[in-house]
Amino acid sequence: MASTTINPTRMELTRLKTRRKTAVRGHKLLKDKRDELMRQFMEIVQKNKELRSRVEQKLMEAHSAFTVASAVMSPEMLEQALSYPKQSVSLDMKFQNIMSVNVPQYTFHTKNDDPAEIFPYGFAQTSGELDDALEALSDVFQDMLELAQVEKTMQLLAQEIEKTRRRVNALEYVMIPEMETNIKYISMKLDENERSSTSRLMKVKDMMLEEQLQKAEQKRLAREAARKAAREAE
Repeated sequence: MASTTINPTRMELTRLKTRRKTAVRGHKLLKDKRDELMRQFMEIVQKNKELRSRVEQKLMEAHSAFTVASAVMSPEMLEQALSYPKQSVSLDMKFQNIMSVNVPQYTFHTKNDDPAEIFPYGFAQTSGELDDALEALSDVFQDMLELAQVEKTMQLLAQEIEKTRRRVNALEYVMIPEMETNIKYISMKLDENERSSTSRLMKVKDMMLEEQLQKAEQKRLAREAARKAAREAE
């Protein structure tokens, strides 16, 4: 149903047609954006699944090695071995634009590039299982960071997909149908007004023609009366 406040004029009709054209073009662009976001989202979901499986496997290996190290070493010796780490890590973050969504990209840098720096203890009084646990944790760190990046990207893309989906639905089911209804209403009103104007013009034309015919008839009767009077006078 058309809005009751709409003004049925040709200017309003032109404005609505322009808005509808823009809305239809925007609807297509938003649908394309939504489809591309969904495609990239599904790719990232698959990547997340693979990363999570790999991270969980490596963490299980690290946990198993640490459990064995805890069994063969005393708690005091284990705590002392890990109390003063020699290696430190700094984390950098930048953003990548994916379909107008800024997603984070994480990179880390270690204080020292020497792989042996991950062991903050001497090897004389520690077990090899503790070495294995630290190596496993060092190996899984990059995957854990990438997993965090992927999951944050998934979250941001999911929010953008939902926002885009709502906009597409609003255009498709509310705005465009409402504008089309208003356009149809104005067109009908303008056609009705045009028919009414045509009818009035035809009626006025008929009235003017009838008036001209009456005047012509009156002139004819007046001439005949004048001729009759002239004959009687003779």
